[in-house]
Amino acid sequence: MKVDYIIVGLGLAGIAFCESLRANNKSFVVIDSGINTSSTIAGGLFNPVILKRFTPAWNAENQLKSAIPFYEKLEQKLKVKLIYNTPVFRLFASVEEQNLWFEVSDKPGLEPFIAKQIHHNTNPHIHAPFGFGEVLQSGRVDTGLLLETYRMHLLKENQLIEAYVQYDELIIDKSIEYKDISASKIVFAEGFGLNNNPFFNFLPLPGNKGELITIQSDELKLDTIIKSGVFIIPDGGNYFRVGSTYNHRDKTTDPTDVARTELLKKLNKFLTCEFEVIEHQAGIRPTTKDRKPLLGRHPKFENMYVLNGLGSRGVLIAPTVAGNLYDFIEASIPLDYEVSIERFL
Repeated sequence: MKVDYIIVGLGLAGIAFCESLRANNKSFVVIDSGINTSSTIAGGLFNPVILKRFTPAWNAENQLKSAIPFYEKLEQKLKVKLIYNTPVFRLFASVEEQNLWFEVSDKPGLEPFIAKQIHHNTNPHIHAPFGFGEVLQSGRVDTGLLLETYRMHLLKENQLIEAYVQYDELIIDKSIEYKDISASKIVFAEGFGLNNNPFFNFLPLPGNKGELITIQSDELKLDTIIKSGVFIIPDGGNYFRVGSTYNHRDKTTDPTDVARTELLKKLNKFLTCEFEVIEHQAGIRPTTKDRKPLLGRHPKFENMYVLNGLGSRGVLIAPTVAGNLYDFIEASIPLDYEVSIERFL
């Protein structure tokens, strides 16, 4: 099989790069094992505001302009509903937090994303005496359905090899040879798996573990995403996703009782109805030390590239940075230093 590109990894980063290739009529094959990735268990939020600090997320305005049309096109291609414009409501814990919300609403970079009015609580099962602030242009993507249907699409098109890549079987020359595949270039989009990649494991990708639970409640009716100590995200029917935790030390993908207890403790501070935990998941976010992506060319092999480090905001970031990497490879458009792996060389 002869193709323009081999892509290793099929999380949000891998899918976004596939679509950049497809839009430019480049042929490709993906190698991915299908085993647990952070994209699989992601809450799927796109949220242009860092609500803990009331600051705009990095490059959020530009990323939204790319992300929304990207997922809308995927909905048409895959014939599934992926994007939900469910607003994020930040639960206020005090009058001081209300006042801070009004203060930041006029700040440059935040004004397009902060609704100035306070929403008073009308939900009998949410304890929110100080109301909520609404984040504009926020919502969620059904990442689980996206990964499942995109995978099926690639299998149907014979563009996916379901396996772990065997790095020692890659032959790097003017072309990339791997088993019966010959490609002009290879892009690694492996998430936290980058640490096992002998070509790029020199890059700092410490990662952090995130855990979330899915609950079921017949009483709770919710048409917004609530952010307090945790997010609670409507997931269709009587199901809600609650997350997530951050652990910089534990790098296993096993759900833990400690995280479950933490999530339930924070949830019970504002949720007053009965519910049942029906699922508990864990994954490792591919986070970098400076919270910026890792894009670029291998320092030795000119036809080998990396697309990684999307962290907890992959839904928002992936379409933009995948396009940036494509333009860097095919049009020699320089990468911004803040996302280039040059900053670590």
